[in-house]
Amino acid sequence: MDLKRIDKFEQKIGFSRNETLRLSLVLLFMIGIMLYTHFNVADISGHTLLIVAAMIGGYMALNIGANDVANNVGPAVGSKALTLAGAIVIAGVFEASGALIAGGDVVSTIKKGIINSHMIKDSAVFIWLMMAALLAGAIWLNIATAVGAPVSTTHSIVGGVMGAGIAAGGWGIVNWDKMAAIASSWVISPVLGGLIAAAFLYFIKHTITYKSDKVAAAKRIVPLLVAVMAWSFSTYLIMKGLKKIWKIDFLLALGIGFAIAVVLFFIVKPFIVRAADKLENDKQSINNLFTIPLIFAAALLSFAHGANDVANAVGPLAAINEAIVHGGVATKAPIPLWVMMVGALGIALGLALFGPKLIRTVGSEITELNKMRAFSIAMAASITVIIASQLGLPVSSTHIAVGGVFGVGFLREYLKKSYDRMVDEIIEHHKDADQETIEAFLLEFQKASVNNKRDMLQKLKEKQMDAHLSKRERKTLKKVYRKELVKRSALLKIAAAWVITVPASALLAALIYYTIRGMLLP
Repeated sequence: MDLKRIDKFEQKIGFSRNETLRLSLVLLFMIGIMLYTHFNVADISGHTLLIVAAMIGGYMALNIGANDVANNVGPAVGSKALTLAGAIVIAGVFEASGALIAGGDVVSTIKKGIINSHMIKDSAVFIWLMMAALLAGAIWLNIATAVGAPVSTTHSIVGGVMGAGIAAGGWGIVNWDKMAAIASSWVISPVLGGLIAAAFLYFIKHTITYKSDKVAAAKRIVPLLVAVMAWSFSTYLIMKGLKKIWKIDFLLALGIGFAIAVVLFFIVKPFIVRAADKLENDKQSINNLFTIPLIFAAALLSFAHGANDVANAVGPLAAINEAIVHGGVATKAPIPLWVMMVGALGIALGLALFGPKLIRTVGSEITELNKMRAFSIAMAASITVIIASQLGLPVSSTHIAVGGVFGVGFLREYLKKSYDRMVDEIIEHHKDADQETIEAFLLEFQKASVNNKRDMLQKLKEKQMDAHLSKRERKTLKKVYRKELVKRSALLKIAAAWVITVPASALLAALIYYTIRGMLLP
């Protein structure tokens, strides 16, 4: 008993030390921002306010790294294509690279145009508004990370801007049509992501894992899947990841992506064929062919995320910097290098210190992922954004990725129940046979292709048309139907967090705005 108590005490001590180390590094980062900003803006009037804003921007960047980045690497970690440490290194490097290389020189000061900036005449009011929005979005992300709920960073900052905007200028300041479009993304993003991820997984199963000769099927299909991945990711990266440094229309981006895909197909096919020749003819072995594509997917998604979403951390900070330096409210603001550095380093540090919790949530706590399922989710993440962009639909990368995880999980449930229903039918039709005969038929059925399975069941039904399930077998079948491969508690928790993100961050922002105004007004 005493030994158990000592062991628990040591575990608590270890946890406490880890927390202390993380908080110490965060404190050093915030002090570094304070000093770095001070030396960069010491000669600017109102530099104290800008230093405070920079520290809030750093706090926001930490929380983006802790929460949002998990969607890019979580499936790869859950499928064991990447270790947790490897995923953190890859995501950290590519997130920071995307932010610094392709983050852009100018950012919109009013995210998504949700409030009318012309209604804010006083630059001081605008600065307070943006500080309140930034801090509220960061606090909400922190809360969501603590409870293990992946939420949209964009929605967090949008809610913050809306709430602070209402507090500063009344209900009429908000573009409610824009808000309605954002609210629609709560449904559009996860549904599209889930359907596309499930469709890819279904295709992989029917063209590879349901075939008798899985190795031969993999040699034909996997190179095509890698080429499709190259096509979608190239187009996605050109459209989203590089859009701030290279403006290009959709058709040209699609054409460049297709050319890259064709070249890559002929390069990777011989490697895949050689690798497949060394594999066993089973699903577990075929899974290994998706390892390298998944690593590249995680890296490219991280780069695009860093380039595209770093504005959520530094956009309001750049707007505050512009208002303080030039004393006016601008719809566009340049991003100084020091501001971009705060965002890039904050995202990388937040991922390293606090990201593992959300990576585990997305990668393993919703449904069990293997490399094929993770590959399907990665494909959904890029293709959904491309489709939505062309249709003008508002989508969230977080909602797409998590929707993809749920999509493959629910497809697994459906296929599992369908297969178990077939097995019950086989047992019912063999109810007068001995156990060896049943097991032999089930083994043959398991190895058969989809078409052969259908033929085998049809022959059984033709042979014994009056077959029916016994009362005991019906009870067994009902138990099979209740078997869940997707954790319902995770579904409810994440859905609830998505729905309340905008109103929660809006309420926080309004309260923070009134607090700031109360402290700064004479």
